[in-house]
Amino acid sequence: MDSPQFTARPSSDSRAERAPLGLDFDVIIAGCGPTGAMLAAELRLHDVRVLVLEKETEPVSFVRIVGLHMRSLELLAMRGLLDRVRAHGRQRPAGGFFAAINKPVPQGLDSTHPYLLGIPQPVLVDLLEDHAIQQGAQVRRGRAVTGFEQDDEGVTVELADGEQLRSRYLVGCDGGRSTVRKVLGVGFPGEPSRTETLMGEMEVGAPQEEVIAKTAELRETHHRFWLRPFGGGVYSVVVPAAGVSDRAKPPTLEDFRQQLHAVAGTDFGVHSPRWLSRFGDATRLAERYRVGRVLLAGDAAHIHPPVGGQGLNLGVQDAFNLGWKLAAQIRGWAPESLLDTYPAERRPVAEDVLDNTRAQMELLSTEPGPRAVRRLLTELMDFDEVNRHLIEKITAISVRYDFGEGPDLLGRRLRDIDLKQGRLYDLLQRGRGLLLDRTERLTVGAWSDRVDHLTDPTAALDVPCVLLRPDGHVAWIGDDQRDLDSHLARWFGRPAD
Repeated sequence: MDSPQFTARPSSDSRAERAPLGLDFDVIIAGCGPTGAMLAAELRLHDVRVLVLEKETEPVSFVRIVGLHMRSLELLAMRGLLDRVRAHGRQRPAGGFFAAINKPVPQGLDSTHPYLLGIPQPVLVDLLEDHAIQQGAQVRRGRAVTGFEQDDEGVTVELADGEQLRSRYLVGCDGGRSTVRKVLGVGFPGEPSRTETLMGEMEVGAPQEEVIAKTAELRETHHRFWLRPFGGGVYSVVVPAAGVSDRAKPPTLEDFRQQLHAVAGTDFGVHSPRWLSRFGDATRLAERYRVGRVLLAGDAAHIHPPVGGQGLNLGVQDAFNLGWKLAAQIRGWAPESLLDTYPAERRPVAEDVLDNTRAQMELLSTEPGPRAVRRLLTELMDFDEVNRHLIEKITAISVRYDFGEGPDLLGRRLRDIDLKQGRLYDLLQRGRGLLLDRTERLTVGAWSDRVDHLTDPTAALDVPCVLLRPDGHVAWIGDDQRDLDSHLARWFGRPAD
């Protein structure tokens, strides 16, 4: 038997769209948070000229710990970033996410990264921004987008200092108060905040045994309350914000002391805060993700309470879905409807996240009805199927895009598997499609400038062959060349001349 082969060719420029004269960039991204930085890097994999504009002159200085869930860890692995990011984080078990109901992690989760990675947000943003710059993206800080106009050939973007720049596309990754979304005139319906919560990191003077005992006692009835140790006397502190100072002003350490006394009868000797913030349970979803040449991603498209830790992950996953499709449009080989699959696929995912955070917030209530529902759900989560379903939902490894009728694997992401050439995700680092062929008789033919072909009859698959998109989702399953060709055309456009 012939040894498996891996064939890959560089992308051809011959069919790329030629930019009209006067365009400064192919894509301008407003916002250099995790979503904007990751999108810039994804576009640069395909030689797209990218500028990222960030209104803040310096990265945030406060040290807030954020969590990367399984699907985000997989995507970082697909681009060779995971080891770099993981070196700055701390792993914890992938359980207890849903409404902070403490249940063990199910065995055999369908991922090679079945854990949560906690990492300081400024560190993550720095790593992703550096990655984008290394790929060739330009990042300009202290440059706020204040307006834009689009026409048939591009978008004219206006900055706060009056400078105007031209690009083929504009993507708003500029947060929940997105200027891009507002100028675009896209509605942002949903519910305003009904409850406010204080969250911060600070040192605690009380003995750890006292903190643990008091927290365990109060958590029986106050699910929006915790003190979680990080080490060195530093704790994550969460406490309801009712009755504190003006919502429009940043919270103070005195606000935390006041609320800790109100709930726990003690302030635990909190002092020396690293950062302090307030969040509400506002839940909103943009009515549209795309209007012409302007698109929205991350918090500019959706906001929700941070319960379950899904927000940052949802935005990074938006970037992975959008990046290769927008690049294909610019490079000239995108099928007519490819860019529209971005909102068609990602908006339903956001709707599901918004719904599960709504449910979680209800389960954190101290009212008798929600407490009764919480007790019932806690019992149901003793069933492995229920616990597993909720964890897979929170961590996004259960996401399935609607690609039509077919096996259950169709539309889902394929986990990282061992191959004779190494790990599957290592072969996706260039952001191209991949045909994983166990039959050794198929070919990607004239699509080889954008799709790699790996033959490996020993691959750990229950199906003959799979066609993977650059984001790792299964676009086709089968063993028939003609059927494969039609799906190559569906996702990767006309074959090269």
